[in-house]
Amino acid sequence: MNKKKEAIASSISKFVKHYQNKLLMGKSTFFTGQPIFNQLLQLLPRHIVNDVSKRHQSDRYYKRFKTYEHLVTMLYTSFQKCKSIREVITGMMACSTRINHLGIGYMPRRSTLSEANANRNEQVFADIYHRLYSSFYPDSRVLSSLEKRLFIFDSTTISLFSEVMRGSGQIPTGRRKGGVKAHVLINASEDVPRFVCLTEAKENDNIFPAMLHLPKDSIVTFDRIYYGFAPLINWNNNGVTWVTRMHSLLAYTVIQTKSITEEQRLQGIVCDQNILAGAKQRKDKMTARRIVYEDPATKKVLVFFTNNTAMAAINIADIYKRRWQIELLFKRLKQNYPLKYFLGDSPNAIKIQIWCSLITDLLIKVIKDKVKRHWSFSNIASMIRLHLMTYIDLLKFLQNPEKSLTGYSNPNFEIQQSLFPT
Repeated sequence: MNKKKEAIASSISKFVKHYQNKLLMGKSTFFTGQPIFNQLLQLLPRHIVNDVSKRHQSDRYYKRFKTYEHLVTMLYTSFQKCKSIREVITGMMACSTRINHLGIGYMPRRSTLSEANANRNEQVFADIYHRLYSSFYPDSRVLSSLEKRLFIFDSTTISLFSEVMRGSGQIPTGRRKGGVKAHVLINASEDVPRFVCLTEAKENDNIFPAMLHLPKDSIVTFDRIYYGFAPLINWNNNGVTWVTRMHSLLAYTVIQTKSITEEQRLQGIVCDQNILAGAKQRKDKMTARRIVYEDPATKKVLVFFTNNTAMAAINIADIYKRRWQIELLFKRLKQNYPLKYFLGDSPNAIKIQIWCSLITDLLIKVIKDKVKRHWSFSNIASMIRLHLMTYIDLLKFLQNPEKSLTGYSNPNFEIQQSLFPT
């Protein structure tokens, strides 16, 4: 019996000395003292959340579940792709011993989270996202390369299973009864939303261009010309180049038809014209350029509409091709974040979850840009989701996952073997 006690005491002594040496020498190769989730939250300046909450007074009627606690809870939802409030709360409760690292002092209950999603203004999270974007991608007035000059905007619809927000179309019945439309602007060099506006799916896209404030000498491309020429004329006056597709019903008068060289024909240019766009009775007619392009590979014919008369026709076609970048962004958001099942059925709760998914996407994109090793976005999002509460250096882990985990042994397992031998 004494020998057994001595063996246990010896094992405990070895365990303590092992960690004392680690602390003194500072040579720990595995533990960082903080889970991956906290390392991601450190990218989010706390003062931004505090400033926004003060401006909106979003903590006025909350004793413990403040804006920061709400944000961390919803980011956990996005990282873990939770489909229900129960999944969120039980998942966080299971990691309660590690929650202290996240800087939150209150573990919410289901009713608390549900009420906060319904009542705390979604504009709080919208402002946090735009402030966070500005801190990572500061606005530069020097638009040197085409990548930095090119802006892309479009909209995508997120379908809902209830009639919370009215959807578009004339489907009186069926599962797609409502929807949220996200109007998004991105810069081609950044691949993250620069500006986002959330509306009901029935809302027309015409409302979005008036919200955009593009710098001089920039280029903007989008899918189809809007019936009103007001945004296009405004961009003309501000020195902004726009490239879009021409609507088949748009009336126009040909002013000049340019000759097409053999090289241009091989590139796919069929026609290049200067036109006066708009019907005769319209007061907002304007001069523009019409380019007919046939893709050499697919033989698909596209008609482009632009205010740039100096740029080569093939370059106009290449600029419009870059518009596909925003479609890939929409695909990325819908595949990697919980935008099919929502935690609440109110417009406010739905928008909060979308904003927090955008914040999550931004944080992962920043990490992806810091890692030298090439990762696809879906792979890095999956790795973070699987190891969200693991104590390991995130950047070193993503740089070389196998090497960062090689040689790791769990001392707790060793002492358990000593205390309770099989």
